[in-house]
Amino acid sequence: MKTGEADAGKRILRSAAGIDYIHFRLIRRKQIFLSARRTDIPMLFFALSFVSSVMISWPLWKVNRASICLYYILLLPAIAATPGQTRAQNATIRGFVRDASDGQPLQGVNVVVFRDGALVQGAATDLDGLYNLRIPSGAYELRATYIGYRMVVDTLSLDAGEIRTYNLSLELDDARLDEVIVEGESETGGAASVSAGLQTIRPSDIEHIPAPDVSGDLASYLTTLPGVVSTGDQGGQFFVRGGEPTQNLVLIDGMPLYQPFHLLGFYSAFPSDIIHNTEVYAGGFGPRYGGHLSSVIDIATRNGNKQRFSGSASVAPFVAGAQVEGPLYPGRVSMLTSWRQSMIEQGAAHLIDRPLPYDFNDQFAKVHANLTPNSQLSVSGIRTFDRGAIGVAGDPTAGEDDVTWNNQAIGLRYLLLPASMPVFAEILLSTSSTRNEFGTRGDPSRSSSAQQFRASANLTHFLNLADVNWGLFIGTSVLESELGSVYQDLETDEEFITEAGAYLSPEFKVRDRLRIQPGLRVHAFPSKGRTFVEPRVRGEWRIGVHSLSGAWGLYHQEIVGLTDRRDAGDVFTAWAASPLVKVPQAMHVIGGYRVSPMQWLDFSLEGFYKKLHNLSIAEWTAFPRFTTRLQPADGRAIGFDVRVELDRRPFYGFVSYGFANVTYDARQQSVVYWFGELEKTFHPPHDRRHQVNAVAAMKVAGFDVNVRWQLGSGLPFSEALGFDRFILTPGPTDVLQEPGSLRVLYGEPYKGRLPAYHRLDVSLDRDIALSQRAVITLHAGVINAYDRANLFYLDLYTLRRVDQLPLIPSFGLKFSVR
Repeated sequence: MKTGEADAGKRILRSAAGIDYIHFRLIRRKQIFLSARRTDIPMLFFALSFVSSVMISWPLWKVNRASICLYYILLLPAIAATPGQTRAQNATIRGFVRDASDGQPLQGVNVVVFRDGALVQGAATDLDGLYNLRIPSGAYELRATYIGYRMVVDTLSLDAGEIRTYNLSLELDDARLDEVIVEGESETGGAASVSAGLQTIRPSDIEHIPAPDVSGDLASYLTTLPGVVSTGDQGGQFFVRGGEPTQNLVLIDGMPLYQPFHLLGFYSAFPSDIIHNTEVYAGGFGPRYGGHLSSVIDIATRNGNKQRFSGSASVAPFVAGAQVEGPLYPGRVSMLTSWRQSMIEQGAAHLIDRPLPYDFNDQFAKVHANLTPNSQLSVSGIRTFDRGAIGVAGDPTAGEDDVTWNNQAIGLRYLLLPASMPVFAEILLSTSSTRNEFGTRGDPSRSSSAQQFRASANLTHFLNLADVNWGLFIGTSVLESELGSVYQDLETDEEFITEAGAYLSPEFKVRDRLRIQPGLRVHAFPSKGRTFVEPRVRGEWRIGVHSLSGAWGLYHQEIVGLTDRRDAGDVFTAWAASPLVKVPQAMHVIGGYRVSPMQWLDFSLEGFYKKLHNLSIAEWTAFPRFTTRLQPADGRAIGFDVRVELDRRPFYGFVSYGFANVTYDARQQSVVYWFGELEKTFHPPHDRRHQVNAVAAMKVAGFDVNVRWQLGSGLPFSEALGFDRFILTPGPTDVLQEPGSLRVLYGEPYKGRLPAYHRLDVSLDRDIALSQRAVITLHAGVINAYDRANLFYLDLYTLRRVDQLPLIPSFGLKFSVR
């Protein structure tokens, strides 16, 4: 390191990471504390972590002794292996690999070491660009290769027990840039690259999906996944393999986000311009994640450019936006900001001459710093806002009730490679909040809010036989509701909930063919006196071009979101602790097969089963909008997905088919009076039995042409057989003067099916270079190209038909400085 860079690094350390700076100074000055035997340092580090684990788990001992004992039994391999790491003859070399042009981490880089011309070992970098190799001591040649970048070659000599951090910066190879597009991207993701419910989504994947905007959005891509059911163009609700929207855990840079999607179904809080990578677990997720029953969407954002400033500004009939990024301290500290504002009422509504009462915006900012060669720090913040009336498009007399929600979250992420032990540590701190309102603007009839603070530490020990992942977490939540007699089962308007726990998930690899990840999560809620033990396992076996994968796990969700799905126009969510005493739980089973017979062709088949218990759903009643109570229910979701992906440029395409069967078994006293049974089995309103998506992208005469066709079978709904009026008589009542209350007479719950949904979207984009760095992107497209009148829902009181959006042309302009 140059002297100037070292001085600058010290200044950053003093301001942003004083503890790490003190550690750095102590090492340089060889203080007595760190001049002890090197084996004492990893022992001390692990001892501190172990003591923290004991402090968290001790209050849980009396609650569930068996679970705590099991956790520490599984932790024994890490305890036994850690002290001997530096005494072994093996050495460790690890580091971060970045793009030299902007400082972005590079995922999927092959880092290999050779001795005497023979390959010894290799590894691919992860999401943070991290690689780790444990090899015998000696002299080696190290090579780092990535398609489209120049190979890095260096020689090094490692002593027995040495742990060396060796960061790499790869430079673009202009002669091979075309290969990046052709092959490089397919190595880390793809529509058919699914492993036990896990799919990785890259920004380049999102850009293939037509959308009414110049830039892509994560929501548009999620709706192409065969296991994801959306409410359509309106509502911002996503159901994953039978689960409810509030059962999905959505994270951005480690921060939970309660309401991640905008009211208009094309948009989420995550434009593709800020995304680095997204991992979607449709089920079977490992013990690092918890507190939710259905799925995980884990979004990692890009770091800002550390070498030069760049940015963009765009405008379209649906949304306008801007993005700026650049170095705050060249080469070390960067910032990234993004802003979007809906233009629907000013633009799109005039294109179809019909009201579209939606208003939304989102803002995102991130600062990232390379503190030392061994540590990084980032601080991220996001804010979203939505207001609109669901289902009233085209009917200005439908009412004045609005739904409003907003989110705020801010978080810190600190990465550390301890200098004297083969460990990767991640520290996360975050605070998140949301507020949801429904009713007349300025005077809502009901509201609900949730706030959460969370701290967690995730560690990976790189051992000879396995990588041991484990971590600790604590959190506290505040839930408040003003429901105006809705959800009458809720007894409190304000509730405080504390949680704490730990997880362990070793990963065993056998010759890069077999990978097994058993795990255990212990999740406790001291404020509720509850502790949950959640064993889980994931695995993958690769045999040439074939791959078999599977997952199994148990899950619980203490904090739930309550909605009434009978009224599709009401997307209000009330957040509360499990209201019916028993905590919702689920079991996931997933099995999959994938084959890549050719480099440009992938096929995958995956089956799933989810068993749900102790759900809280709206009680069956003749008053779906006014006297909602809750009833217990169990559920089951079973199905399979088929995907075929072809990537042979200039053509790209994929086709997916999803089958699902979701049933609920409801239990309540009134069921026997309505239907003569103690339980009622029905299909909930998100039970889409069949779903097809076809996407094609191709470059034609300088234009990027993207086409998407989707088909979904009809969703269940409750049929109204008729209406009557009745009179409650708590006392003397003049039945000649009292008009009574209107009541709907229903058939069996969700016995009817809406018509099938299908739609074709098309977009064309063209880049025009104004200079070496300045580019204008022109966009044109059409949503619902053949103007299909897709039914959104039927109003059960008036039988008024409410449709999804009609044919809407879109066009846009984007100016970028790269």
